[in-house]
Amino acid sequence: MSPIAYIAIIIVVAVVLFVTNKVPVVIVAMLTSLALWATGVLTLGQALGGFGDPAVIFIASLFVMSTGLEVTGVTAWAGQLLIRGAGEESRTRLLLLTMSLVALLTALISVNGAVAALLPVVVVIAVRLRRNSSQLLMPLVFSAHAGSMLALTGTPVNVLVSDAGIDAGVGGFNFFEFALVGVPLLAGTMAIIILFGKQLLPERNGATMPADFSHHAKTLVEQYGLASGVYQMRVRASSPYVGKPPAEVDLAAYPGLQLVSIQEGDTAGPLRRQQVAEGDHFLVRGEAEAAAAFAATMHLAFRDKAESSQGQDTLFNRSSGLAEVVIPPRSGLIGETVFPGMVTESGDLIVLAVQRAGTEITARQATQVAGGVVLQAGDTMLLQGTWKALDVHLDDPDVLVVNSPELVRRQAVPMGPGARQAVAILLGMVLLLATGIVPPAVAGLLAAGAIILTGIMSVEQSYRAIGWTTVILVGAMMPLSTAMVETGAAKLMAEHLVNLVGDAGPVALLAGLFILTAILGQLISNTATALIVIPIGVAAATAMGVSPRPVLMSTAVAAAAAFLTPIATPTNLMVMGPGGYAFSDYWKLGLPLLIWFFVVSVFIVPLIWRF
Repeated sequence: MSPIAYIAIIIVVAVVLFVTNKVPVVIVAMLTSLALWATGVLTLGQALGGFGDPAVIFIASLFVMSTGLEVTGVTAWAGQLLIRGAGEESRTRLLLLTMSLVALLTALISVNGAVAALLPVVVVIAVRLRRNSSQLLMPLVFSAHAGSMLALTGTPVNVLVSDAGIDAGVGGFNFFEFALVGVPLLAGTMAIIILFGKQLLPERNGATMPADFSHHAKTLVEQYGLASGVYQMRVRASSPYVGKPPAEVDLAAYPGLQLVSIQEGDTAGPLRRQQVAEGDHFLVRGEAEAAAAFAATMHLAFRDKAESSQGQDTLFNRSSGLAEVVIPPRSGLIGETVFPGMVTESGDLIVLAVQRAGTEITARQATQVAGGVVLQAGDTMLLQGTWKALDVHLDDPDVLVVNSPELVRRQAVPMGPGARQAVAILLGMVLLLATGIVPPAVAGLLAAGAIILTGIMSVEQSYRAIGWTTVILVGAMMPLSTAMVETGAAKLMAEHLVNLVGDAGPVALLAGLFILTAILGQLISNTATALIVIPIGVAAATAMGVSPRPVLMSTAVAAAAAFLTPIATPTNLMVMGPGGYAFSDYWKLGLPLLIWFFVVSVFIVPLIWRF
């Protein structure tokens, strides 16, 4: 059996397995790669070479970059801006803003970079607005494909067709010349998605959608009775407490007022120094009149000018947060005594409140003077500390954390610690990608390395951030492109098609090349498809005596129309898990978009670039 026959059989089996969804997609991809080696079509090095491809490295690094934006609250901030601009009820406005943003970003940094950056933003929006992620993520990717035709940097295919024009002697395409077809492509894509997307897309969520933590702080402080009557006061230079040990802070003269904790001004963590200093904060709980009298007498400044504070703002902000923990059976803390205001053994966390059977143990009952609270199995405690302290010290078998502080911070704290550094790293990566100073894989690796070196994420967190299913799937399927080129299978298909339509005129040639490019582009990368089709299209145009420019631009449009399968592009795969999509979901919305791209490629392109 010939290598081409082997490839045909492997492709058919792989597509059937992908469509039926009975075998995990990663296993199908790995079996495809191994089958190419087992049949002798490729060597072992070629069959596994996709895992070292720069595109795969770039995709992996983008996962680290996007997670860095997420953990620092940049994506939560961007989500809030989108929600504020679109409103919570308008599906149309939300889709328009999302699709416009990803299209513009794609024109600058490529499809993969734009989708990776905005994917967590859209997931947060879906959670917060209680919308199915499947209704938002495929529109995100498909509008990114259309946006790739707005500028030369939108996709590697644009660079390939521009270089091919120069080589053919007809000149390349200017940076924004692609927008002449990119704008109508994007407008039509938006119109189709807004008009028909709701009916053509499934109503599903990903298997591991995060919970909505946008109002987490308010929920906790209300449940533990801290919604009001909690005040944060800054120590002024004239305060008599400056230079005094914390033990001398006495509120006995202010009935109904309780000192919860003393926080260091620069870290927002519990005071570790032996003396109180200017800029430190007192966290007190009690009546407003008593708090005002205490602040006036001791020269303390309230956190805001209103001399009052919402509990969630005082306890939950960019510097510090809250965590609820449960005492499990057989915990080493059972029998230990705690009280509100107590600093934990690590010195980094403060016990704010204790509940038993869902009922708060009142502050008066739980004070240190009253003997505190002897912990029992099932008790819950509300702890407060810096975000770093919560991350580090709650990984303890003696407590069960109700909601991960890291997940809460990602959603509920916009522009948190490290956000400025993350934005600067993103802008640096965008600049490198837009200027082409270094290859995309290098730009991605530099950005991922900067995320780790700045302390935004650890190496272990970076490993966990990478979507290994996507990385393995892309790496394992890349050898299929190599096999089709090496064996001549793709070239054979292209030449047969050109022979069929070549004598029917240049428009028929564009139609035939579009069909071939679109079909190949659903199975192999659009870059590999373009490399196969471009030389054949240029040769056919020269033989027919017409300009290759419309042929080249038509090929670029067809290569961008990768809508029908999740394996068509890495970005289609990126949203498969978070959107809860099956293999068969893609063609339902993808087919109308493919028809629109066909119309632009075959009928509008020749009006702009004449034969």
